[in-house]
Amino acid sequence: MTRLHSLTRHKDLLAIAALVLLWLLFFWRLFTPIASDQASLTQGDFSGQFVAFGAYQYERLTLGEIPLWNPYNNGGLPFIADTQAAVFYPPRWATIALSALTGGWTYNSLQMEMTAHVLLYTLLMYAFLRRLTRRSELSHLAALAASAIVGYGGYTTGYPPLQLAVLEAATWLPLTLIGILEATRRRALDFRFIALASLALGLSWLAGHPQTSWFITYLAAAYLAYCCYRRRTGWMSFIRAFIFFGLVAFGLTAVTIIPGIEYLLHTSREGLGFATKGNGFPYRDIIQFVYPGTVSQWSPLYVGAPALFFVAAAIFCRARQSRFWLLVAALAILLSLGENSAFYHASYQLVPGLRFFRGQERAALLVANSLAVLAGLGIAGIADWPNQVHRGRALNYWFRFTALLVVIALGLLFAWLDDAARWGKLFDVAARSAIVAGASYALLRLFLRAPRRPSLQLALIALIAFELISVNIDQPANYDSLPYSEQVPMAPPPLIQTVLDDEDSGPFRVDGFRGLRDNFGSLYAVMDMRGISPLFLKGPQAIIYRDYVNNPLAWELFAVKYVFSGSSSLSLPSAVIDRGRDQDGEVYLHRLEDPRPFALLYYEADIVDSDEWALELMADPRYNEREKIVLHQPPTLKLPAAAEGTVQVKSFAPEAITLDIETAENAILSLSLPHYPGWQARLNGKAAEIMRAYGGLSAIEIPAGQHILSLVFAPLSYAIGALISLAAWLALALLALATIWRS
Repeated sequence: MTRLHSLTRHKDLLAIAALVLLWLLFFWRLFTPIASDQASLTQGDFSGQFVAFGAYQYERLTLGEIPLWNPYNNGGLPFIADTQAAVFYPPRWATIALSALTGGWTYNSLQMEMTAHVLLYTLLMYAFLRRLTRRSELSHLAALAASAIVGYGGYTTGYPPLQLAVLEAATWLPLTLIGILEATRRRALDFRFIALASLALGLSWLAGHPQTSWFITYLAAAYLAYCCYRRRTGWMSFIRAFIFFGLVAFGLTAVTIIPGIEYLLHTSREGLGFATKGNGFPYRDIIQFVYPGTVSQWSPLYVGAPALFFVAAAIFCRARQSRFWLLVAALAILLSLGENSAFYHASYQLVPGLRFFRGQERAALLVANSLAVLAGLGIAGIADWPNQVHRGRALNYWFRFTALLVVIALGLLFAWLDDAARWGKLFDVAARSAIVAGASYALLRLFLRAPRRPSLQLALIALIAFELISVNIDQPANYDSLPYSEQVPMAPPPLIQTVLDDEDSGPFRVDGFRGLRDNFGSLYAVMDMRGISPLFLKGPQAIIYRDYVNNPLAWELFAVKYVFSGSSSLSLPSAVIDRGRDQDGEVYLHRLEDPRPFALLYYEADIVDSDEWALELMADPRYNEREKIVLHQPPTLKLPAAAEGTVQVKSFAPEAITLDIETAENAILSLSLPHYPGWQARLNGKAAEIMRAYGGLSAIEIPAGQHILSLVFAPLSYAIGALISLAAWLALALLALATIWRS
């Protein structure tokens, strides 16, 4: 037994070493010190969203501060509640700590976090398949193959590296499944492993992509029900386990989930309808199971030709759990088609939570993982096939499939010879698929005769890895052939530094549509009224994007002082103080001649009963925003026709603002601050109500006299969530210590 255990451990170490080597090979251009060979993730959401927000996290956390509010994008947003910010995601804290030890935040900080998650993903999938197929002589091979498929197939190597939250949320799926599998080994459920599954699911939700974690949650619930059914544990046991699983996962993530739900209810995403949410794969994308890259720049359904054979083998030999994973894959494919399929139309009405998400093609996560598991089950089951007849029949079917691919490739060859420009790319893909299928057939003839032979096992893994890495390495849509240091400068460019050098006035914003762009306000600590975070407060967004490019109303209400523009003139009086370039051409930096201050006193008000009415009123060209404030409720103080007063911003920090106010008469203080729950005002130490103004901004009644006004962002949703999460993490830690002590 000791010798067998030693041999098994030796094989596991070799498999883990192989996964590390595959990882190093796939990402070698991100790791190499040779500048001329280096590659880096291309700019886009990765740089404009995740690197920028990560820089803000780094700045605040290294100062020992929790970033509850972000004043640098969207005119201000509740950072803690923006799920993709992943404020409390433990691996992000590790990245920040390592960055602090190695010189500061860089573009490469998140690149390395991305690669680490791919490696972790493959290792966790290996562990899951090893436990799932532990009784098979080919368990190590099955687990290694499934890990390579899930790590370097079309899904993981497609858009998730750029949409970092998607990748990081998906990484914890295998660990969730491990916990459920181990918890249901016997009829009596082991709640320690249910807690492990809850931890993994909690980490997925903390990673910041709710849609991906929602998919994983449903899969985990279905897998728990399936495993309980197979073990005949009884429905009451399942219900208890499910409740425990959900409560622990919610507790671990409450610090993010509760503020996130509150935020979602105030964003423009809340009002999206079916037409916006129903997009998914067109039917032609199904072809990318075999021909990757032919109909789109990414091929998330692609798992490689050998994997398809072993998926069919798992179904054919009725491998353990194969029916469950086949059903998951089939339902996920139907869901990924979105409104193109009647299945989504029905699910939209029946499945709780589905109506909150766009982009149904992201169900490819479940397709890719299900097929990887099925491929592993197929390999593990081959050793147990009763006779060579089954193997010969499987090879016969694969030969026919290979012949079909060869015929298609030959047909495209003649088309290519006739019109190379039109058919060249498709012929290349078809030829590669036919060659790989042919090589797979030749290898499978040998492997099925002697599946325990190490040399054939090595050849099989080499073929799987060779195909996947050859197709997906250096994905042009993901990587640029230049060092990471040449992507986005961490120090402010000269044009932005000009704005940062302005210290003559109180807080102000910029319009960074050009020159600044994306969420780079967070990267360079410039307060931008714009941003690309998918969640945007409904009221401020309606004002800011009322006119997408030239918006004097938004400049006024959001206290914009500088405008980055592609035009040398604006609709408001301004002076061009600097010029530069961005990827779209020349950029002019305008300084408005009469910018509105961050805080301004008003002595007259118009009362409206809706955001729409407020916008309609302000859209009237005769309306003067400096004369009257637009309020959503009548003031309790009597306002004079006219008076004078002064406001001075004494201190300005993300979650705390202090102002000195002096007014001869009662007034309304208008603040260029989004109206959002959690902001608390105290006037001379006494609580003051924050009113809604302009359809999305804040205002406070100020009686005549001298006052000190303090504003603090301390949302109750965060306080409640933090207490729940603290209790959950402590309980989980105590459970872990108790388990270790027992052992």
